[in-house]
Amino acid sequence: MRYVCDAPDGATWFRFETEAEAEAEAALMRHAVEKYFRRFEAAARESYRAPAGAPTFEQSIGLKAHVARTMPMFLTLRAEDGAGLATAMLPPEGRNQVNFKTVIVGPENADPYLAHEPAILALARHFKLELPRETCFPYA
Repeated sequence: MRYVCDAPDGATWFRFETEAEAEAEAALMRHAVEKYFRRFEAAARESYRAPAGAPTFEQSIGLKAHVARTMPMFLTLRAEDGAGLATAMLPPEGRNQVNFKTVIVGPENADPYLAHEPAILALARHFKLELPRETCFPYA
């Protein structure tokens, strides 16, 4: 996992970038985030076109960068003790995109805004995004 930003009360946002991390997040938070991670990663890989004549190792480097640029960002909010507090799916590179559905959920798809709105606002400030409950929590 990669550090993203600090949040109030000692919590921290991290980005998970591998299928194994997505599976661990799903198990910890008891929801299906790994299904979405796999789907978006597969679509990003499929859309990659390697430069003609590039050596194999350069193609692999290009693929990794392409996937990072084109698939949504998957993040986890963790307490100081490592407990999972919320999971977020933000647009690629944390930039607003038309028709992208940002999702933020708590354990078992519960509403994370009730207990962690200050942390969600810290994430919003970090990426200069608006992350209102009305549009980000799918079960409101």
